[in-house]
Amino acid sequence: MMWLFAVLIVLAMGGVAVVASGRGGSMAPAYDDRPDVLLPDDRPLVAQDLRTVRFPLAVRGYRMSDVDALLARLATELEDDERSSGDPDPA
Repeated sequence: MMWLFAVLIVLAMGGVAVVASGRGGSMAPAYDDRPDVLLPDDRPLVAQDLRTVRFPLAVRGYRMSDVDALLARLATELEDDERSSGDPDPA
């Protein structure tokens, strides 16, 4: 019975050696399967868009790139709105 465990250990070590040497084939290419944040591109954002937006979760919360993109878009739209209305900068 002890010889069976010895054979299994040798086979497992051989399998690890084959994979570690790169002969076991490569992994499939990774692709991003997370859903995108759905916001309209053909019009300015409205309050309801912000109330319904949902960010896909990542390992440690939300993807920073999604949140950063939304904040940058909101800042640009607010600046454009301020320029068009002639309001002075509130800051």
